[in-house]
Amino acid sequence: MVIGSKRKTPPGILLLRRIRGRNWSPKTFRYVILLITFIAYACYHASRKPSSIVKSVLHPESSTKPPPQAHVNEHPWPLGNVFVKEEADANRDESKGWEPFNGKGGTSRLGEIDVAFLACYSLGMYVAGHLGDSLDLRLFLTWGMIGSGFFVGLFGMGYFWNVHAFWFFLVMQMAAGLFQATGWPSVVAVVGNWFGNRKRGLIMGIWNAHTSVGNICGSLIAAGVLQYGWGWSFIAPGFVMSLGGVLVYLFLAAYPEDVGFPDINSNSGKFIKRNRDIEEEQEEEESVEEEGEGSGSGFRYENKRSVGLLQACMIPGVIPFALCLFFSKLVAYTFLYWLPFYLSQTTIGGEYMSVKTAGNLSTLFDVGGIVGGILAGYISDKFKARATTAATFMYAAIPAMLVYHSYGGVSQTVNILLMMVAGLFVNGPYALITTAVSADLGTHKSLQGDSRALATVTAIIDGTGSAGAALGPLLTGFLSTLGWEAVFYMLVAGALCAGLLLTRLVIAEIKEKFGYVDEVPVSEPLLR
Repeated sequence: MVIGSKRKTPPGILLLRRIRGRNWSPKTFRYVILLITFIAYACYHASRKPSSIVKSVLHPESSTKPPPQAHVNEHPWPLGNVFVKEEADANRDESKGWEPFNGKGGTSRLGEIDVAFLACYSLGMYVAGHLGDSLDLRLFLTWGMIGSGFFVGLFGMGYFWNVHAFWFFLVMQMAAGLFQATGWPSVVAVVGNWFGNRKRGLIMGIWNAHTSVGNICGSLIAAGVLQYGWGWSFIAPGFVMSLGGVLVYLFLAAYPEDVGFPDINSNSGKFIKRNRDIEEEQEEEESVEEEGEGSGSGFRYENKRSVGLLQACMIPGVIPFALCLFFSKLVAYTFLYWLPFYLSQTTIGGEYMSVKTAGNLSTLFDVGGIVGGILAGYISDKFKARATTAATFMYAAIPAMLVYHSYGGVSQTVNILLMMVAGLFVNGPYALITTAVSADLGTHKSLQGDSRALATVTAIIDGTGSAGAALGPLLTGFLSTLGWEAVFYMLVAGALCAGLLLTRLVIAEIKEKFGYVDEVPVSEPLLR
């Protein structure tokens, strides 16, 4: 499909240009692109967290946890203590839960709505990736965020409408999953449009902190408003998500051509060469579209074509990394959706913690994930070994998870430290594969510059990974009835499979380091 050339410069950029009287430099635009896409995807992840926070409210029963004893906190979080044992709640009765999630099959139903969301997210990813390479990414991302925020909010409205029909919550999650699929292929494609290969791992490792920042913000927002009724834990993040969509519409320049610069991945893209006089050279060219509100750019896609799914799958390295991400996201999303519930149902230092405290404490897993993503990106850049870095992190995650399960209950301090270490090793390879690796493969030299595959390749890799993300929480819903030890054994098996699937690429990278290069190196797209 030929990509049209009728895209418009974002209205917010046009307004700022008129106020300043001149265009921004490419360097400034890069900072703005990183900031806006960071905020956008943080909103996506923030809107996914409420279901994990309210699980213990919807299904409070536990054979091991005694009935809660109310503890009135005079100044609730964030004005008071972040970690409290139990808090009073006039809007809900924790002992009853919420039909249809309370009762004997509650955890299974909670797992089912998680898998419904993630299954639709995974399937929608393949379509969204191809559309992202064919449509205006700014508008595509805008409507995806607004639509996602709308359906997340509708899920929360079930509380105020007193809805107890399982199909309602299932349909809301499925619709939200489809709209959420627009996010990741789009933001990776936008960043790939503006940045070359140099230090891509480190840059995207830092940028990928939006995943953990979104998880943290989503947890804190959902937990902070939980005392007013669990419905607000969905409505508040959904509203923030929609506001993020408005920000994207106003200010996101998805392509350099939209604001008067050449395609960074084409031969005419001078500023990719990073000469010191580039910015001045580009600022002299800014007048080309000062009056052109229609197209907003002197550079256009006239002959760009989006590649098909099959062609993208043939790019060396796409399939191994996609399968690796299947198991990597299985592990990561099990923690994402079930960690707050796990913390509220197990003793830490001989005590149980409240739902709100469990939600707040679980954010520290993502703090470790931020460090892991940056560290994995830096190491893979330093040694030019994406596959080796990802596999090493996955193997290291195995003992980290086992130690956390065995000794996390000793005290809250020990739990926090072990949780952050586990988050570092679990989220590190997940972040690396979904960012730098996807961008590397999406600009592979076999595409010859006349095709666009960034969003498509990202969708294949992350779509396959999201199938694992759907499977992990679903299995956890059933395995948790047998005991949490069974859940952790599942996570260990997933991490082991993720590492083993990269064995061929790891061997190829090691051979290349020692000078034994195959005729067609398996890891070539990751190193050039």
